[in-house]
Amino acid sequence: MAGTGSRRWRATLALLAMLALFATSAIGAGTRPGPERAGAAAPRSSAATNSAYAIVDAAGGVLTFGGAGYEGDTLNLALARPIVSAAADPAGGYWLVASDGGVFTFGQANFFGSTGGLVLNSPVVGMAATGDGGGYWLVASDGGIFAFGDAGFFGSTGGIRLNQPVTTMRATPTGFGYYLLGRDGGIFNFGDAGFFGAVPGLVTGASAAIPKVAMATSQTR
Repeated sequence: MAGTGSRRWRATLALLAMLALFATSAIGAGTRPGPERAGAAAPRSSAATNSAYAIVDAAGGVLTFGGAGYEGDTLNLALARPIVSAAADPAGGYWLVASDGGVFTFGQANFFGSTGGLVLNSPVVGMAATGDGGGYWLVASDGGIFAFGDAGFFGSTGGIRLNQPVTTMRATPTGFGYYLLGRDGGIFNFGDAGFFGAVPGLVTGASAAIPKVAMATSQTR
């Protein structure tokens, strides 16, 4: 896409990158210590119980709040494509992913692979990490799934003609399934992800045309 539509789409991707990250070290709100080298692996430790969040922008700038630990960013790197999503490592640290599928690791998050060197049919729009931090998935706007590390492949919509592009994904708590969300609110569930409904057919009128850009999952008690 080009022109105004492209700029609006990139702005949407930047909003999608504002994800909640859970980290181990307690750092004050909005602090940014000196960055570590992207891709550096560190010894893994158990995750802390307190949670907080970080905000990530399209340039890969990271601001931490509450007890989230700052581990670095991509502001000093010449990115080929903007950052579109992020995921937290349960043991501490996080991954950032660009729209070309390039993955940048910080803190204890390890590098398991990327699509940065591949020619993609559609840009990457989201990512999710496995529960043990031993892998992650990338999802493209056509619903194509790229699994790395111990992340299993349970299916995709890469070979299906979608009514609207995929905007994000979420993994199940077990790590044996995931959901893809379409721009129209369509839900695609794979693995042990159960289907409980979707927006198409439920919401009508002007509300149906509003892009659906994020989702959250919860574990039934």
